[in-house]
Amino acid sequence: MARPVTIISGQWADLPFETLCEKVSEFGYEGIEIANLGDHMDLARAASDPRYVEEKKAVLARHGLKAWALSAHLTGQCVGDPWDPRLDGFAPPSVKGKPDAIVAWATEDMKNAARAARAMGASVVTCFMGSPIWRYWYSFPQTTEAMIEDAYAEIVRRWTPIFDVFDECGVRFALEVHPTEIAYDYYTAKRLLEAFKGRRTLGFNFDPSHLLWQGVRPELFIRDFADRIYHVHMKDVAVRSDGRSGILGSHLPFGDLRRGWNFVSLGHGDVDFDAIVRELNAAGYTGPLSVEWEDVGMDREYGAREALEYVRRHDFPASLIAFDAAMRK
Repeated sequence: MARPVTIISGQWADLPFETLCEKVSEFGYEGIEIANLGDHMDLARAASDPRYVEEKKAVLARHGLKAWALSAHLTGQCVGDPWDPRLDGFAPPSVKGKPDAIVAWATEDMKNAARAARAMGASVVTCFMGSPIWRYWYSFPQTTEAMIEDAYAEIVRRWTPIFDVFDECGVRFALEVHPTEIAYDYYTAKRLLEAFKGRRTLGFNFDPSHLLWQGVRPELFIRDFADRIYHVHMKDVAVRSDGRSGILGSHLPFGDLRRGWNFVSLGHGDVDFDAIVRELNAAGYTGPLSVEWEDVGMDREYGAREALEYVRRHDFPASLIAFDAAMRK
């Protein structure tokens, strides 16, 4: 049975939720990974107001859609980051410019994310966690081991009460391994699981694009963390180093063709989705494949339609027999 294909709503937050549902249903998607942006999802209301939840479910049902996962990436970033003025862009007006208040708000809203997911019938929340040490990723001035250990301990301290609510709600937390996060590549992801002592609440929202441009083979990430792949983003990246540009981006905006890499619509980059589907099959992953569409060089509606077709062509089922079974006596 083919996995359901959904689309994350974050890049469409300028559209009313009903309009987005109408569009993606017409495109042919089976569901939406609902982000807490625009009018798409108010986590506090969904956590406490059954009528609000029923209204959201009714909109989905009218368009033949489901929500297997919610997204709370920007809120989660505010939980684990040290003070950064850019976080004001993610926070409500009442806490802007107030570091401690932003963390307190984000912590409560992440607890609401678990409650909202349970109310909506979603089993996973995809998210960021932030990082006290992302700014120290390059070890100069010298970063001590104690600084790194303290940062992981701080993430555990901040997120443990949130994960307790996730457990109460029966909802899993799927971290997107991503630059700016406490886990941004293979070994930092491994260290994060160890810091939480293997707590099953925590797994990964697998996104190959952020791994590939760093030089990590995405399919090996699935293989080694097979039992922690709680959700999957389908997203492509084109790596085009020309001898001038490198992987650090050069402070050039996304879409600038001078960059060493850019996010592109599915099938227009370098991600080996054949290898990824084979690893997902081997891992027994049956959840949704969620298109995260980010390509500033392409019309998004054209891209969303094309991406859906691409996923459906590449999501082949595992074989139920050995290829040479007919030759056996």
